[in-house]
Order: sequence, then C-alpha cells, then structure tokens
Amino acid sequence: MNAMKFLGKFFLTLLLLILLLLVIGYVLVQTQWGAGWFSRWVSDKTAWHLSVSKIEHNFSSPSHIVLDNFSFGHDGQPAVVVAKRIDLGLALVQFSDWLHFDSIEIHEGEINLANQTPATTLPIQANRLQLRNVRLESPRTALPLSARGINGGIIPWKPTPADMLGSDAQFQMSAAQLTLNGVAGDNVLLQGNVAQRRLQLTTIGADIARGSVTGRAERDAGGNWSINQLRLNDIRLQTSKSLNEFLRPLLTAPAVSIHRLDLTDARLQGPDWAVTDLDLTLRDITLHNGDWQSKEGYLAMNAGNFINGSLALDDPIVNAEFSPEGVRLTQFSSRWVNGILRASGSWTRSNRQLTLDDLAVAGLEYTLPQNWRERWQAPLPAWLGSVLVKHATANRNLIIDINPAFPFQMTALDGSADNLLLAREHQWGIWSGKAAFNAAEATFNRTDLRHPSIALTADEQQIQITEMSAFNGNGLLEATATVGQSAGRPLTLSLKGQAVPANVLENWGWPALTQSGNSTLQLQLKGSLRAGTPLRPGISADLSVTTDAGSLQQTMRNGETE
Repeated sequence: MNAMKFLGKFFLTLLLLILLLLVIGYVLVQTQWGAGWFSRWVSDKTAWHLSVSKIEHNFSSPSHIVLDNFSFGHDGQPAVVVAKRIDLGLALVQFSDWLHFDSIEIHEGEINLANQTPATTLPIQANRLQLRNVRLESPRTALPLSARGINGGIIPWKPTPADMLGSDAQFQMSAAQLTLNGVAGDNVLLQGNVAQRRLQLTTIGADIARGSVTGRAERDAGGNWSINQLRLNDIRLQTSKSLNEFLRPLLTAPAVSIHRLDLTDARLQGPDWAVTDLDLTLRDITLHNGDWQSKEGYLAMNAGNFINGSLALDDPIVNAEFSPEGVRLTQFSSRWVNGILRASGSWTRSNRQLTLDDLAVAGLEYTLPQNWRERWQAPLPAWLGSVLVKHATANRNLIIDINPAFPFQMTALDGSADNLLLAREHQWGIWSGKAAFNAAEATFNRTDLRHPSIALTADEQQIQITEMSAFNGNGLLEATATVGQSAGRPLTLSLKGQAVPANVLENWGWPALTQSGNSTLQLQLKGSLRAGTPLRPGISADLSVTTDAGSLQQTMRNGETE
C-alpha cells in the first residue's frame, strides 16, 4: 500500500516537473533568448539560415504561432524571405510532416527569388499562403518580375523548384505596382489557377502606362501562351528599346496564340520610332519563332501617325485577313510625304510573293534616300521572294534625288503600270510587265527637260524602252533602249535630237564639244549596268552632231573619247 502511494506521488511529481519544464520552455521560447536559441538550432542543423527576434503564442488563438522580424534563406546566401511578422497556422498533418502548415501569413515582407539556389525550393508548405503588403523580386525567370504591395492568397501552396506557385493551386492577388519584363503597371489584379504546370489567368487587370489593361490568358507546360482576350485602353508608353527590340518578345517566345487583342487610342514611343492614336484589333493568330499561323485571322488597324526612322506615315489604315495560304490585304491607305498611298493585294506563303492587285500613288513630294541605289541592289528578306504589281497608277508626284554625283528631279509625275514584276528571287528589278510615265518638267544633273516621258516593256530576256522623249531648249530628244536581264545587264541606247543645244549631253557625262547653238545629233551607245560596276569604263559610243557651223563625229571607247 505504501509502495503504491510512493509510486503515485513519484509519477505525480514527475508529471508536475514535466509540466513545469514545459511551462518554463514555453515561457523561455517566447523570450528574445529563446528566439535566438531556436534560430541558431535551425541554422546549425539544416542547410538553411533562420533569424527571428521573437516567437509569440496566444491562447486566444492556440493553433497559431507568430514569428517577429523573420529572415530565412540558404546557407551562404542572402535571405529569400524577410518579413516583419509571419503567422504560422498549425494543423494535425504536422504530426507526419512538421513543415506542412495549415496556413502561413507573411506581413510586410519581401520574397527575393534571386537569392534562391537553383534546382531547390523552400522546404515549407501550407494549405493556404496569405501575403499582406509583400514585395516580390523574380529577376531570373523568362519574364523578369518585380512587384510591391502584394496582397492575396494561394490555396494550397506547395512550391516546386520550377514554380513558386506550385503545380496545383488557385490564387488571387493584387499589387500596388508590378513590373513585368520592363513594363510597369499599377493597381494590378491577377486571379487564376495552376494545374500540372499549366497556368490559367481568369482575370487580368492593371493600370499601365497611364492607361488600363484587362484580359484572360493561359500558359501551357511548355511555356506557350494563349491570349483568350486582351484589351488595352489609352496606353501612353515610352521605352528605350528600338522597335525590333520592343517586338522581339512576341517573336522569340515559344508560341503566343492571340484569340482577340484590342488596342484603343494608344501612343507608343521609342528611340527613332513612334505610333500615335493607334486603334488595333487582332484575332485568331499564333506567333511562333518569328513566324505565324492562322486559319481565319483578322487585323484591323488605324493610327494618327506611324514613324520608324525616316519612314513617316500619317493616318495609316490597314485591314488584312490571315489564312494558311497567306495574307489578304483588303485595304491599305496612308498619307505619306504630302501625298496619298493606296493598295490592296495579298501575300502568298508558298512562294513568298507579294501581289498588289491595285496600287495608287498621288501627290507625293519625295526625296530619295542617299543610299537608294544600294537598297535597290540589296537582296530582299527571306519572307519576300517576289513582288508583282498587277495595276498601278501615279498622279502629280514630285520625285527628287539630291545625290551630288547626278541629282535629278521630276515634277508632276504621272504614270501607269500593268503586271509589273518588281522583284524576283529576292532581288529588285523590272522582270516583266509594262509601264509608262510622264512628267510636266524634269531636271537631270542641271539639264532642264520639259514633258519627259518613257514607256517600257519587260520579259525574262530584256527590258525594252520603246519610247523615251523630252523637250530641251527649242528642240526634242527621242530615244529607244534595251537592258538585258542577265547579270551583266548589257545596255544599248539610240538617241537622236532635233534643234537641241549641241552640248546637251555634257552634263550627262559626254565631254564638252567645240560646237554651240542648236544642233541635230545622233548617239549610238553600248555599255553595261552590272551591279557594283562603274558605268563609264564600259561604254562604247558613236556621236554625230550637226550645227550651222558644221558637223562633228566622236567615238568613245572604254569611256574615253578618241
């Protein structure tokens, strides 16, 4: 009996001592010393470093533990998570997985994924992750992201090395400010879910570039995006990127499928390029590795101005339809250098040919760029193999070339062309078709002409200039010519003049003559217009000039008169 009483007192005393130790431990762990001891113990026993200034527990919320001034990260690396306060909700599952919490609330903190070691993930999970006024930095992802003032939740939260959201979760978040791939937005709202690495954004909303954006989108496991609907209103965006750099993410992404994109009253500006008052609707097209695919796509676009380098279009309008065969350009019009351009046609994928069914050019006042000859000889890009103009008209245009070697100007230039093949096998030229042009006045290297005109036909063998004429002085110049289509570009020219100045050819390269006054002249010339080769050394010509003072014959061989 005494033994039983002794054992009872012993176990009661032991229980009281255990309870006392628990109470002492409970009290100590909530002190600054206890928080420091716990932080050192975790840091010494794991591959992570932990720092907390205080551990709190309140019996009014017995299943919650609060950690103050929390810092957590990999050993030897800056902290991944820093927070003023973290609230950990405990759950029964922690008896089998002590790092799986019922809830985690991060208050006024920062998550910096740049400090996370590659191929690792945070060793904690929760049925619910709640963020309250949190900052996020993720600069190493395909689309670098930075956000502040994040409020929201993820249910459940099971992060993986490949995705902080986890592989199967729902989320809803707002951010005071978010920067994605260099584009900043305010008052951002995101809602969606992740399932088997497939991201679905059911709600997208933000104030961006003094405008707004709303939409829905998805991203599959391979990183391909599908934009179900995206609308941007009143965007005012300035960027330091060139136009090619600005558009590169669309061209280099694994794939971007656009079901509907609407852009309203947008103004975009970068170095040497700008678009104002842009309205755009784009439907049913997929961009992939610099190419596109579409079954029944559609583009409608208009703008106040479009500037890219020296190209400046006013009030451009573009309407186009996309199909597996190519693009149907139903309408293009724009004001350009004080004139008007209009065109319709198609681009065919199979042969990379641009066909303009109708092209109209009127009222231009255009100065050719200094390198227009180099551009004419340069090969076209891979996507453009040939250019065919079925019908073209020109009315009242002014064309100027200020090249000091041979400047020219044509005033009130009119003309028409039919079935004109202007490019073949990625090379500009006049490969087939017919054309005729005339002007009110022209000046070629300081020689004035009145009513110049030219008519030509072209086929695979040659370009035949059937008529070329102009008034000069008191007389008339007339000529015919042929240019071969072979690489050597052989040229033959027959020119005659009646009552024209004897030295009319001097400004065009023929040496000065001793005769003066009006003359009758004849010129037979052969040469080569081979690309990259000077014209004069290859010229052979015979000139006959008759004036009131007498006649003169001259011969030119290899560009030198004999």
